[in-house]
Amino acid sequence: MSALSSPAPRDLRLALALDAGLSLPGEGPLVVLFPGGGERFGTLPAERVVVVSPHVAVLAAFDRQGLKAMPQAPARAAAVLVCLPRSREEARDALATAAGITDGPVIVDGQKDDGVDAMLRTLRPRVALSEPIAKGHGKIAWFPSPGAAAFADWRAGPGLVSGPDGQRFHTVPGVFSADGIDPGSALLAAALPPGLTGTGADLGAGWGYLAASLLARAPGIDALHLVEADARALDCARRNVTDPRAHFHWRDATRPWPGPALDFVVTNPPFHTGRIADPGLGAAFIATAAGSLKPSGRLWLVANRHLPYEAALKARFRSVEDITGGDSRYKLFLAQGPRRNTAPPGRPRQRSTSKEHHR
Repeated sequence: MSALSSPAPRDLRLALALDAGLSLPGEGPLVVLFPGGGERFGTLPAERVVVVSPHVAVLAAFDRQGLKAMPQAPARAAAVLVCLPRSREEARDALATAAGITDGPVIVDGQKDDGVDAMLRTLRPRVALSEPIAKGHGKIAWFPSPGAAAFADWRAGPGLVSGPDGQRFHTVPGVFSADGIDPGSALLAAALPPGLTGTGADLGAGWGYLAASLLARAPGIDALHLVEADARALDCARRNVTDPRAHFHWRDATRPWPGPALDFVVTNPPFHTGRIADPGLGAAFIATAAGSLKPSGRLWLVANRHLPYEAALKARFRSVEDITGGDSRYKLFLAQGPRRNTAPPGRPRQRSTSKEHHR
């Protein structure tokens, strides 16, 4: 799932904070937790910045800026800037992580619609919080790290989701549909034919529900490639999908598939980039699917009814069928006969980077 853009003017607020008395240590890594890939941090010395994000596309964006970027926080930092995610549990865990890796300042920045006001109210009795600075529909504040123990109760534990047949699936806060099986994925899983064979892929596999269901129902499948951009979700998928036919890839599903030609693709594509609705993201998944399939290959896709994917499907496939099994919220498609050498509709290709990995 992609998180490439963010409207948050964090660098401006950070500059204001430094003018207002925020003091950064003179040496050591300056860690930025969970920014959007469209952000820049020119206020900080580039050679000291370490960006942390589980999203492969976000890491690639900062890699192109020449900044060090990694999927997990380093062991130690001179200071940490926490870019608040919307999930309260995920945000608390990020702050607990920050307090555990630095003896210096922990800087909290977030938009108002990310819940920054509520988070600052919650922090105030626990730490020596600065006065917040408001700018650009958001706020920034900071406090000296009290150490890991002070935020031990904010560390997020793994979640468990029950499947329809009693299966138990592992999730973590912040991944898509962490609290339950996505209804669209459940519809698609039920609609897939048990007679599928050959090699396939699940684009945007998340924590693995769709892949696990498909492998359990289709013994004729030789291999299923789970492609997921969120490293946390992929780690959960590794725990949830133990079938030896499953192969796991940490990469952006909007980029061309580098593996073998596929007999089938299944996908429940995301349709938000950050908080912004972006149907072009699903269209890019469709383009990737078409480019990865054999001439006889088939694509099964589930989408919210309001999303205009029909044009993208017809541009990329010779046959597009609205199959039964949808409901008032979701529609299901079977597309066959991928077209070659067709310009992708709605979303330009981005060049490959070194931040795409097989895991």
